[in-house]
Amino acid sequence: MRLLAFSDLHHSRTRAEDLVSESEGADLVLGAGDFCNMRQNLPEAMNLLVGLGAPMVVVPGNAESADELKDASHAGTTILHGSEATFQGRRIFGLGYAVPVTPFGSWSCDLTEAAADQMLSTCDACDILVTHSPPKGVADLTSAGQSVGSTAILAAIERLQPKLALCGHIHDSWGQTGLIGTTKVVNLGPTPNWFEV
Repeated sequence: MRLLAFSDLHHSRTRAEDLVSESEGADLVLGAGDFCNMRQNLPEAMNLLVGLGAPMVVVPGNAESADELKDASHAGTTILHGSEATFQGRRIFGLGYAVPVTPFGSWSCDLTEAAADQMLSTCDACDILVTHSPPKGVADLTSAGQSVGSTAILAAIERLQPKLALCGHIHDSWGQTGLIGTTKVVNLGPTPNWFEV
């Protein structure tokens, strides 16, 4: 399966145009959250992705709630948040929102580590784990060098060992990769990222 993946579109028309153009060669498009900014104009942001050449699976970021994303998404889009879907025989489990809680205030959709751990515990196996936040210690450094990833997501990757763990959220770590056991972890960013799964 050819997978096109991205995160943190943040209502960028030019980034969306690149993704739509590239999507003709994909079997599935995966979006790891933050389609808009500060929960504003989400329907317009999702409209930028009309024309994708493949079905899309998404998780909400901290810039949109799961319900807001369900309301704004188009046909052919599957929203995962503490849930899973199977596509071409591959199990995909998704968890949105920022983990741990951010300092951004009331607009940000956040989860505590305990809440994230509880939601992730419902997954017994998957081929691809999609989270908005990165795991603690991998692709999670801010520009100040602070590790701000999630211990709950790290523990889930260690337990599940999916082929891929895809995330976003920490802009300073876009494009960074690492390994947790045999799992490849990638902080995606808004450019097209290609994977064979």
